[in-house]
Amino acid sequence: MKLLLDFLNQIPEFEQLAAALDSGRSPAAVSGLSPVHRAYFAAGLRERTGRPVVLLCADEAEGEKLQADLRSLTGEEVFLLPAREFTFHNAAVASREWEHKRLRVLWALRKGKVPFLVAPAEALLQRTIPAEGLDQLSFILREGERYDLNQLTEQLAAAGYTRCDQVEGVGQFALRGGILDVFSPAGALPLRLEFFDDEVDSMGLFEPGSQRRTERVAQGVILPAAEVLPQAAPGGVSGLAKALDQRLAAAVKKGAPDQLLVTLHQDKELLENGLSFPAVDRYLGLIYPKMASALDYLPPDAAVLLSESPRFLERCKNYLWQVGEDVTALSESGVMLPELGRLCLTPEELAAGLENWPVAYLDAFTSSQYPQKPKALLTVTAKLLPSFGVSLETAVSDLSHYISAGFSVVVLSGTEQRCLNLQALLREQKVRTAVDFQLHALPKPGQAVLCCGGLSAGMEFPGAKVAVLTEGQAAPVKKRRAKGPTNREKLKSYADLTPGDLVVHQVYGIGRYQGMVKMPVDGIEKDYVKIAYAGADVLYVPATQLDQVSKYIGGGEDANETKKLSKLGGGDWERQKSRAKKAVQDLARGLIQLYAQRQRQPGFAFSPDSPWQKEFEEEFEYTETEDQLRCIAEIKRDMEANKPMDRLLCGDVGYGKTEVAFRAIMKCVLDGKQAAILAPTTVLARQHYLTAKQRFAKYPVEVAVISRFRTGAQMKETLRKLEEGSVDLLIGTHRLLQKDVTFKDLGLLVVDEEQRFGVTHKEKLKELTRQVDVLTLSATPIPRTLNMALSGIRDMSTLEEPPMDRQPVQTYVMEHDWSVLSDAMRREIERGGQVYYLHNRVETIARTAARIREMLGEDIEVAIAHGKMTQDELGEVMDRVSQGEVQVLVCTTIIETGIDIANVNTLIIEDADKMGLAQLHQIRGRVGRSSRRAFAYLTYRRGKVLSEVASKRLSAIREFAEFGSGFKIAMRDLEIRGAGNVLGPEQSGFLVSVGYDMYLKLLEEAVLTERGEVAQLPGECSADLTVAASIPDRYVPSAEQRMDLYRKIAMIRTEADADDVTDELIDRYGDPPRQVNNLIAVALMRSRAAECGITQIEQKGSNLVFSLKSFELQSVSSLCASERWKGRVLFSAGEKAALTLRLKKGEDPLKLSRALVEEYAKLTDN
Repeated sequence: MKLLLDFLNQIPEFEQLAAALDSGRSPAAVSGLSPVHRAYFAAGLRERTGRPVVLLCADEAEGEKLQADLRSLTGEEVFLLPAREFTFHNAAVASREWEHKRLRVLWALRKGKVPFLVAPAEALLQRTIPAEGLDQLSFILREGERYDLNQLTEQLAAAGYTRCDQVEGVGQFALRGGILDVFSPAGALPLRLEFFDDEVDSMGLFEPGSQRRTERVAQGVILPAAEVLPQAAPGGVSGLAKALDQRLAAAVKKGAPDQLLVTLHQDKELLENGLSFPAVDRYLGLIYPKMASALDYLPPDAAVLLSESPRFLERCKNYLWQVGEDVTALSESGVMLPELGRLCLTPEELAAGLENWPVAYLDAFTSSQYPQKPKALLTVTAKLLPSFGVSLETAVSDLSHYISAGFSVVVLSGTEQRCLNLQALLREQKVRTAVDFQLHALPKPGQAVLCCGGLSAGMEFPGAKVAVLTEGQAAPVKKRRAKGPTNREKLKSYADLTPGDLVVHQVYGIGRYQGMVKMPVDGIEKDYVKIAYAGADVLYVPATQLDQVSKYIGGGEDANETKKLSKLGGGDWERQKSRAKKAVQDLARGLIQLYAQRQRQPGFAFSPDSPWQKEFEEEFEYTETEDQLRCIAEIKRDMEANKPMDRLLCGDVGYGKTEVAFRAIMKCVLDGKQAAILAPTTVLARQHYLTAKQRFAKYPVEVAVISRFRTGAQMKETLRKLEEGSVDLLIGTHRLLQKDVTFKDLGLLVVDEEQRFGVTHKEKLKELTRQVDVLTLSATPIPRTLNMALSGIRDMSTLEEPPMDRQPVQTYVMEHDWSVLSDAMRREIERGGQVYYLHNRVETIARTAARIREMLGEDIEVAIAHGKMTQDELGEVMDRVSQGEVQVLVCTTIIETGIDIANVNTLIIEDADKMGLAQLHQIRGRVGRSSRRAFAYLTYRRGKVLSEVASKRLSAIREFAEFGSGFKIAMRDLEIRGAGNVLGPEQSGFLVSVGYDMYLKLLEEAVLTERGEVAQLPGECSADLTVAASIPDRYVPSAEQRMDLYRKIAMIRTEADADDVTDELIDRYGDPPRQVNNLIAVALMRSRAAECGITQIEQKGSNLVFSLKSFELQSVSSLCASERWKGRVLFSAGEKAALTLRLKKGEDPLKLSRALVEEYAKLTDN
């Protein structure tokens, strides 16, 4: 598409503009240009002069459009500088993703790597870190170079990084021996540097989820962790504290308000104690005394273009006014010193600053107010052509008009297939065109070329007789991302096991984990895990046998306080296990019978994908995740088989289930059959209807909806069309299941949120779908392990990867403060958005809503939604919210499984410390669904003394908001809830009684037994030898990580497992010491011993005793008679059969035991 820019040579005004900028006749003003023309001119200037081009625009929405057009026209990288939110209030933490995006752009500008910069007014004006400050705080680490590790950690601390045990989010670093992990805002993955002495021996990126390295790199950029750092103030943190002290003294003299004195005093104390606080923006002027903005970063040789200069100026003035108002309000409430209120450039300073560059104003009309008087005035005659989108007829009539008028025409179409379709259509209309997908040559006058590409709109330059028609925005360049190993393979991670958590021991039941203890045995110190049981009983489990212990998962968020502990030696645990065992056997039997029944029924085999199907899929505007592609393939395979499909698709909110379902529907409709979507509520049905209308707009697919929002006559008409077959896709609530709904030829039924339908509805569903393909969607993800346990008896597909390019949600964790929150709500409403206010108590919800209405004023519409309302009342409220009639919805957690409303972009949660991370994550996913910036305020009660559990939860929430860590644990809680949904309420009870891991074990056995296969129960073997086999503290300092590794090592079953664990140890901690290698050797020996019937290996003085569960006399006698063991091994066949081996002085008990086990195993294998 770059060739399109050559048309500009035929436009005299463009030539004049380029000349004016080159000769210093700046500023130049060009009128007659719509947004797409401005992007076109900007791209042309870069092509003509080779200069970097900076485009200034009013806001981010316009910026994103310009960015997309520039990308399409040039194929070069276009940077968009986002604005940041200043934090003045006392939040506990504020998320920094937007700041990190800004820092990346500012750094690229410093390095001269920005061909195009699009900067919205706010982003350009905001006060920021001076360029030389950014240079000082940033550095590049290179492989093979030498660094002093202590100095490096000091540098990282000065750049705002937090030291931790394990790096999970941006702005953290960890140092273990000679291995440094650091997550810089500059990259998508954290860096791992391995030092040999003080030289970087190797360097790579690693996946925070699995902590394993993914690829090697030669260098890494370290940027500051935040834009405003107290460490960067003159004199560092202590210098800033001194400056505050001086201001405090001055304020006391002046008789400043008490609240201001309190604020200054508190902040000074925080700084003196080395504690950080997110509200450092209050002291921006003290930290960076020199006023700096993004203007200081612009390339010296750039050309600066203002898109719609009057609007840009207006936006600058508004922003300045808004910041001024904020500062006044903050000064009055004693949060900020008024003299530190200079937080952005004034329009005058901006105009003066821009004098250093050639400037052009690109406007739609000539203006009476330019930022500065133009030295050249140009008017272009250009027309904006709306994109023809779906209506190819418009394209045909426009084209024939332009060709007959002798224009050179280029038509941009989304995909190659659509170019060919359009050409065929034009041929029927006797319009001749050429197809050149990549546009190698421009058409001559009176000719038209179709090529791949897209712009926000088309263009016509009548003077030059040139026209560009476009179908719409360019199809996105679908980038595949390199996918690390998914960290949800098995939820075995024990890094999150903290003292006080519940654990399940396979033999002894549920107890409370009390930590790891070291105890000397025969002169060798060993690690044990201490578990408390009912009464005062305590069990010590050797760390080598941690595979018998798993974290108790399953009772929901508060199981820790409510779950009863098992008694050691009592029969309760065995009884619970056997009850659960019987229940899973029934479940497995039922599922297998159902599956076999469906397999026997004939179904319709859909035909393979047609070109239309491919085209429909190519039009999806986002990049599909690997998971989406896999699920789509699984569903199509089922549809193409001649048995009815019955598949469950699980995935978190917003992971793209709807798109997967639409592709299946398209496949069904293309084969001439009808499809239906069954939704649990009217509002959801309506949402599906609107999404489907939009997604199928370009295709002759007739979509209809039946719900109580339609009149009787409309319903009647829809049902008539359905019966005669002219409706292709019907969407509705359980109204779909009534007798008067008859399909002509139903091929596919999609059921959304099946667990929300009652038993009678499910029975009707069964009748309806005897021979129809069924796809069930569930918004709660399920554990992959459950999916595997049920494979072959229940078809499931899971989406585990979040979609790409989701906008981050700016998150604050703070004490509940009405003044801050009412301000946040006002702002959202002023920009035309809506607010969710989450108050989770039905008794007081009306009072809260009344208070909000009083604060915001009578003209603001506040509504209430909670679970005790009837389905109809709820539906009506949600409908008013989705229509935009309600500005604030005060609701309970009912919105968690609610509907997507793109216009709700502020979320406030009361008492966030009473919710689990899983729930918070899911609710936060309700905002930020559009391209607008979203905000989430997670609040807790003021001055409330938090219980230990709540404060633990709150610190987890802070970590989650600041670094995005803890996500895996949140997902696990969610998945267990999902497992309960899939299995049904009765099974959930058993899952809770024995914990998920144990339940899963029983389920796997039951499925195998029902199928008539023998469930291979792995034997267990414990080993207790006096060898140093442990993980020393100096190798892995963190107790949680040691626990995790002990468990991983105890789970080793094969040489391949052992290699994998060793690789991970080397990668994360360096070469393992001898004790750790011994630990791995013990694990391998236990596994091999268990296979051949040895249950225990124990060292008693100078004897090694191998207890046997069962034995073959042949093998035992062969072993005792063999050359190596003759006279050294004794066999005793009492009630406990055992082999005893005498050790000689200086022999290694571990080596000898392994040799004996290996030989005995070979004999039993034969």
